[in-house]
Amino acid sequence: MQQKLQYPFSIQISFQKVLDEFKNRLETENKALSIKYIESVLEYSKDFPELFSGLEDKKIDLKQYQKPIDVLLDDLFPDMLSKNEIKAAALPFRSKIFKTSDRLKEILANANKDIFEFQPRNFNPEVNYIFACVIILNKYYGYNLDFSRPIYYDIPDQYGNIRNYRLFINADFVDIFPTEKSVDITEADVDELLINYENTDLWMEKFPPESWVFKGFTIMNFTDVTSDDGISELKSLLLSHNIKTDSRLISKKMSEILKSIFNIQNLEFGFTLFDESTERFQNLNFQNIHSYILEAVNNANCHKAFCAEAYSNLVKKNHYFCITNIKDYFNKNPDNIFAQSLQNQGVESAILAPITKNGKLLAIMELVAFRKNELNNINATKLDDVVPYIAETVGHFFAEFQNNVKAIIQSECTSIHPSVEWKFEEEAKRLINNPEDKNKSFKAIKFEDVYPLYGQIDIAGSSSLRNEAIQEDYTAQLNKALNIVNSAFELQPIPIYEQISFRISNKLASLIKGVTASSEQKIMDLMKYDVDPILRHIETHIAEIKPQVTQFFNDLESRNEVFFKQRNRFDNAVTQINQIMAEMIDQKQIEAQKIFPHYFERYKTDGVEHNIYIGQSINEEEDFSEIMLQNLRLWQLKTMCEMENEFYNFQRKRPLKLEARSMIFVFNSTLSIKYRMDEKHFDVDGTYNTRYEIIKKRIDKAFVKNTEERITQKGKMTIVYAQKESEREYLKYIKYLQQIKYLGEEIEILEVQNLQGVSGLKAIRINILYHKNNQKNKSLNYDDLMKSLN
Repeated sequence: MQQKLQYPFSIQISFQKVLDEFKNRLETENKALSIKYIESVLEYSKDFPELFSGLEDKKIDLKQYQKPIDVLLDDLFPDMLSKNEIKAAALPFRSKIFKTSDRLKEILANANKDIFEFQPRNFNPEVNYIFACVIILNKYYGYNLDFSRPIYYDIPDQYGNIRNYRLFINADFVDIFPTEKSVDITEADVDELLINYENTDLWMEKFPPESWVFKGFTIMNFTDVTSDDGISELKSLLLSHNIKTDSRLISKKMSEILKSIFNIQNLEFGFTLFDESTERFQNLNFQNIHSYILEAVNNANCHKAFCAEAYSNLVKKNHYFCITNIKDYFNKNPDNIFAQSLQNQGVESAILAPITKNGKLLAIMELVAFRKNELNNINATKLDDVVPYIAETVGHFFAEFQNNVKAIIQSECTSIHPSVEWKFEEEAKRLINNPEDKNKSFKAIKFEDVYPLYGQIDIAGSSSLRNEAIQEDYTAQLNKALNIVNSAFELQPIPIYEQISFRISNKLASLIKGVTASSEQKIMDLMKYDVDPILRHIETHIAEIKPQVTQFFNDLESRNEVFFKQRNRFDNAVTQINQIMAEMIDQKQIEAQKIFPHYFERYKTDGVEHNIYIGQSINEEEDFSEIMLQNLRLWQLKTMCEMENEFYNFQRKRPLKLEARSMIFVFNSTLSIKYRMDEKHFDVDGTYNTRYEIIKKRIDKAFVKNTEERITQKGKMTIVYAQKESEREYLKYIKYLQQIKYLGEEIEILEVQNLQGVSGLKAIRINILYHKNNQKNKSLNYDDLMKSLN
């Protein structure tokens, strides 16, 4: 459903400018046929005066006026060009079209209405509001603010392929004028708006909703730029050249493209890598790519390079940071060496753009200009369509760099699962047998049409348990520190001891409410920067308490049972149960491979999860059939019931009792997997197949539809699926496992609450039977199991 949009204007639909144009033509026209045609149009128009006085957009249905509109716009939409031109007449900012060329009509008819919405790429209502305000500033107040960011529409054709169209708007038939609600704009207002470009509330204060009137209509002209525009050129440049070996060419071409995009002839750019682990900047070490940041702060920590606002925007939020006036910025931040360096080079405005991939900051792109306000928050949005391609290239560069590092460190450590080792050997032999191949590289290892199986045994409430352990340990640590400080105050009653005692007491009081990532960091900061220095002072100056302080730091540094008791207890319990579960499924896998060779991998988190891929492409020497898939699915379900039993049997003599939630996800379609060289593991390949991964990551926290009940529960096996045939198949397996006392009789068929981008899932949930010390003749339900454990 399209959301209700606000704009600084109301729209009145009017064709008065078209009528005026006909009248002007009549005065100069000398061809009899043309004069007769114009006169007939003017005469016909008299029957529809409301089309010229102005109709309010919200109160009128234009369909009743379609015939006179067609007559009035006939010259703008000539029949002879209608099959070629991609054109429409529409209301400004509404995407409400009331006349189209035949070509555009055909394009829109071919688009799948279920997945396509006629909306610009990267549409943002707040940005659109600001854009409308800029148009008012330019057209009514005579400013020349450059907000001419290209507008693109991505429209699928009849084959589902996305075609890209650039929009050109003809506003010749629009008038803009203020109403009584409008606010008069001063030059100081404009300066304030440019500095606070993203502050939508400020723009709405200066240009209140519907305080202006847009009267008329616009002509939308589209150009198909699927394979020919500046951004495509940049993409091609970055994808077809190596940033390391072709740095001179990339630097030259990027400079030209950026100058063209921003329409600034003396625009210059720089580039700086970012090391996330140390929060330091690094040079690309390429002679032809400059770094303005490192020229000022060589290999410095980013806190030293930037002011707090720049650091927050770039490093924390990954937003652009614009300096529209370097001189003013330096006056406000006189200690900032980066600003001083820019000013010394004659730079007067700049944009710093974070380059990120998968939420990770990789680099900073620097744009500089030599006039104030030339680079600003408005034209910074032009980078929105450029940065993703740069991020892809930098991502590849980082991946290549990391692979080289890993090749040195892990050359003898990388293991390949035996079921797919033959494929890697085959490719390695090809490389060895073709030493003269100029394009010598390891081709992608890929397996088509494989069935995925996924399962997990998750430790229930692990986050809460971990937080409780942290809470108890920090309480012990703070109490010990508090006792030391109070003892010191009794011997030397100085104010700083009393003050730090008060702060520790406050922190202890807040700990009662629980621990979050934020509160944990605050405790660590309090201890590191405030308490520890005081304790070191006490250790040096008060001999009577020195042994207590020394013991405090020894306990802290050794991570022993004094201050890390509960965390160690929890971590050890998780590590041990994970190890037992991992070893068990690894051992079970040896037998499972006899069903049919398949790819298997498992991960330890707070629990153990596993992926299995089976299909003909994994093993080309044996014939694969769906009977083998069914065998493996039954094996998986049976094995996970056994793992649940082992999970609890292992803990019978353990002090900390953990609980489990088990789940299987059934995916009935085949997919492709591809070996990712950068991460050294197989992953699903292709946009469509990523749906499987998306569902996998989201279902374990899913709820039963229309409830707040998790689909996974302690003591039960949850089987998630999408198709009815999966339900029938697994109910057969369940019936068999009930007969051999693996599963109980409490079967539930559930609908899963819709997740983001995922709907229509269902789940079977059934209670697991437990066997004390593997006694198959005596079964326990979950409640009985808990009583026996406790």
